[in-house]
Amino acid sequence: MLEQLAYYLNFPFVRYALIVGVLTALCSSLLGVTLVLKRYSFIGDGLSHVAFGAMAAASVMHITNTTILTLPVTIITAILLLRNGQNAKIKGDAAIAMMSVGALAVGYMLMNIFPTSGNVSGDVCSTLFGSTSIITLTKADVNLCIILSVVVMGVFLLFYNKIFAVTFDENFVKATGVGAERYNLLVAVLIAVIIVMGMNLVGSLLISALIIFPALSAMSIIRSFKGVVICSAIISVCCAFTGIIVSILCFTPAGCTIVMMDIAVFFVCFIISKCKKGW
Repeated sequence: MLEQLAYYLNFPFVRYALIVGVLTALCSSLLGVTLVLKRYSFIGDGLSHVAFGAMAAASVMHITNTTILTLPVTIITAILLLRNGQNAKIKGDAAIAMMSVGALAVGYMLMNIFPTSGNVSGDVCSTLFGSTSIITLTKADVNLCIILSVVVMGVFLLFYNKIFAVTFDENFVKATGVGAERYNLLVAVLIAVIIVMGMNLVGSLLISALIIFPALSAMSIIRSFKGVVICSAIISVCCAFTGIIVSILCFTPAGCTIVMMDIAVFFVCFIISKCKKGW
């Protein structure tokens, strides 16, 4: 098995997948804790559907690098969803449901009316679940992922204290005169960037799992915010790395395999937490 793995590592697309997978998982875990604690978990799922619609539109318009359209559309939607959730006739959860379902429908309709290949169902499956994206990553994709990852991690570390404060007591932050809305927008933008990063590897339907599962796993066994963030990052990176290796050796879809690893770790952490309470 080790010889087989060493053989596969000679191929550039395998190395690209490992780099993109680890960086995406790391960035996802950092913001996932904040989303779970602020009860914004569903926003990741909604934005991933919007990103699918934008990617479909970019494909129809024959835009080679779909990120050029997908990234700004997803960021703008994240900002609109956050503002809508604060004060609007349509509340946040309803707005997310409307945008996500609408984007999925529009994206699938565009791909059927203006097909870019003879296998529309295969294209849709690949975009939603990342079933073949692992072999289509290019050096440009990897370089873009590295740049975006550095930006996300740098911004998170730079504004760590503010994000921590907004996560636990937004009203107190507002009372101190600090613009809590700005930091909420910052979190939303970072999540949008992470979702676009991860779509090439795990697909638009599974990217939210990378954001939520490691955070929930870490929160079940650790209590401090910093400890949860660190533990979530370790879990996420290990699951992504292991999932990609298993998918290569067993010829399974990379995205689904990574998520299955996250689910397995979640149940292990859940059992550990139950045992600790029993003690």
